[in-house]
Amino acid sequence: MADAKELVKAAYRALDSKKGENIKIIDISNVSVIADYFIIANGSNQNQVQALVDQVQEELYKMGHEPIQVEGYMTGSWILMDYRDIIVHVFSKEDRLFYDLERIWRDGIELTEKDMECL
Repeated sequence: MADAKELVKAAYRALDSKKGENIKIIDISNVSVIADYFIIANGSNQNQVQALVDQVQEELYKMGHEPIQVEGYMTGSWILMDYRDIIVHVFSKEDRLFYDLERIWRDGIELTEKDMECL
């Protein structure tokens, strides 16, 4: 089984491959017990948001992981996928701006692309 860092990398690549916008990874391991990482991205419309989620699920499934819960898929405005150690949030642009998870979780450490290489 892959560790959280490998899941983060795979989810990031999956989102990037489907042109996910403004992909952010936040290490929340020192500020919360709910997960080690949040991955936040947005799509330009409901179809793209759902396609981003489908791609993440497919890639992580290939690694032997299924989400313990997926919320919001039918509405496609904010979809949450819980993989225990990582939580993936895929938003519409409008909902991402409204909920502003990056601000709420600013005590976490935002990882850069360079940090991703070191994971």
